Amino acid sequence: MAKIIIVEDNESIRESVRAYLELENHIVYEFGRIEGVYDAMKHKEIDLLIFDIMLPDGNGLALAKRIRASYDTPIIMLTAKVSESDRITGFEVGADDYVVKPFSVKELVLRVNALLKRTNKEKNKPFNYRFKLKSSVMNIDGDTHKITINDKEIKLTQAEWEILNYLVLNDNIVLDRSRILGESLDYLAEGSERTIDTHIKAIRKKLGDPGWIETIRGYGYKFFGEKI
Repeated sequence: MAKIIIVEDNESIRESVRAYLELENHIVYEFGRIEGVYDAMKHKEIDLLIFDIMLPDGNGLALAKRIRASYDTPIIMLTAKVSESDRITGFEVGADDYVVKPFSVKELVLRVNALLKRTNKEKNKPFNYRFKLKSSVMNIDGDTHKITINDKEIKLTQAEWEILNYLVLNDNIVLDRSRILGESLDYLAEGSERTIDTHIKAIRKKLGDPGWIETIRGYGYKFFGEKI
């Protein structure tokens, strides 16, 4: 059972999502607009948020950015926008997953449960890694969920953390997109390859050097850090 906030101005969509989530025994807090969401975050221990990008009183991207400044709560964004740049922007401001309208509520619930499962698993999985690439040194501390490169902290979303961790665990092994998605994010869905590509672009940008993760054309990706 998890406490979930859904922010969606379309009442029929909001009620449908709430009904399905409650069938999974989750507690759902509904909002038709941004107003009140941040206060709810401060007063309730929220496990996951679902919200639309276009809302009557503001932009969901700005809301995600504000939440990310204080919380690492997983975020799923709902949007009618489908371009890659829109997805990248969503991931850059802190979204863990991105669902395009119209969508299957059943699939959304599967994504919710998969994200909650990953989050709970991550809390109980301590590990520490140290890698070098050229003059850069990456430290990955699973105890504190912290990544630094040359002592500068890198902020990743939950999905980005899981993908990078999976690549690191399989360093110098070429991994295809479907395997990365299935093993690290626990689901496969339409458009999955594009989802992984978008996450990888966001991770590379945050790491600062694309050399950490190499694209193997026609197949997938490979982590190239040297373990030290």
